[in-house]
Amino acid sequence: RKSKITASRKLLLKSLMLAKAKEEWDQEIVDKQSEKERYLSERISPLHTSGLSLSQLQDLCRELHEKVEIVDEERYDIEAMSGMEGRKKMFDAAKSPTGQ
Repeated sequence: RKSKITASRKLLLKSLMLAKAKEEWDQEIVDKQSEKERYLSERISPLHTSGLSLSQLQDLCRELHEKVEIVDEERYDIEAMSGMEGRKKMFDAAKSPTGQ
């Protein structure tokens, strides 16, 4: 039984499909980046540091550092709970009568 499509035609179609997939992937990356920028611009106000004294800048840095630490702790907790150990802990807690 012979194939109805030649090997060269098959290769051409395969390369065209790969090229199209790469274009779509690149477009998806651009779309995700623009969506990220849009989201961040909506959620985060621009940081204005001009005209601040050295002590005000230091206070601002301390405040930002504290916020980063809080977010990092939350991210770590979420990652830990989403991992296998976290699922096991949640499952065990749900099974126990006290919920602990």
